[in-house]
Amino acid sequence: MSRVNHVFHAGELTLQRRAGVAESYRERVAHAIRPEMPQQHRDFFESLPVLFLGLLDARGRVWATPAVGEVGFLRARDPRRLAVGARPVLGDTLWLDVRPGAKVGVVGMELSSRRRNRMNGTIRAVNSEGFEIAVDLSFGNCPQYIQTRDLLWPANPPAPVATALPDWDARSSALVAQADTFFIASRAAEMSDDPADGIDASHRGGRPGFLTINADGSLSFPDFSGNRFFNTLGNIEADGRVGLFIPDFSSGAGIFLTGLATVDWNPDRVARFQGAERIVDVQPEEIWYCDHALPGPAPLASSWPMLAETGVW
Repeated sequence: MSRVNHVFHAGELTLQRRAGVAESYRERVAHAIRPEMPQQHRDFFESLPVLFLGLLDARGRVWATPAVGEVGFLRARDPRRLAVGARPVLGDTLWLDVRPGAKVGVVGMELSSRRRNRMNGTIRAVNSEGFEIAVDLSFGNCPQYIQTRDLLWPANPPAPVATALPDWDARSSALVAQADTFFIASRAAEMSDDPADGIDASHRGGRPGFLTINADGSLSFPDFSGNRFFNTLGNIEADGRVGLFIPDFSSGAGIFLTGLATVDWNPDRVARFQGAERIVDVQPEEIWYCDHALPGPAPLASSWPMLAETGVW
């Protein structure tokens, strides 16, 4: 089996070919996806106060959610293990699977510097504080579309308070309208022992208004040029189930939703959004609004410098 087929599943390869990704590029980047964390990544994760996760619920649906703690709550004890000393936010409410053997996607972001690294793994142990992830695939990410923020988080934050929404209301709609960042989790069709089969957690950023609620209650957002791995869109091609965590960095509130996604390549529709290469549509199945999803505000310090080249709806 070539390295490309070892780290990318059929859905990802299909999207790469459709987008015209050269075989030579696929071979090169496949070698940048490792079965262990380099020391730089281990040090990076241990410096973070928050980790963004993708997890499945009891029905196999996927959700994106943060895990939060004081610096040091993440411990990379060796290149193949990352210990998380916290429970995922709304883990019990959403019936998220954090049992040994469960798959998990990880994206770590240093919000003050635009540094970002990702990892897909399998939960191997659970304790009273959190859980330990065994690394399946580990790789770095570029700083594109990340807004830098100052974390103004108190030492003893209030507990999250979540409310299920039957539909978008004024408060949740306003949160979506002002969002310049969200996190998306997606899943492969199979949850096998193959490292390419698992959950991916990823970040999306743009100008406020790049994420929109349509008349039918669905969400749409543009897919800009990225690392050309197509982890998220490849999972959508293979399965379609996604989860979004949309934070309100002015207050720490957030929206959690799970639903079904599709990718629209229609050139006429894509052309209406500056900088887009595709449009992703998400039909929510379940929506939660959560106060104190994050410990506190994280006001904008600076926007991604190239945001002027991207549009809004």
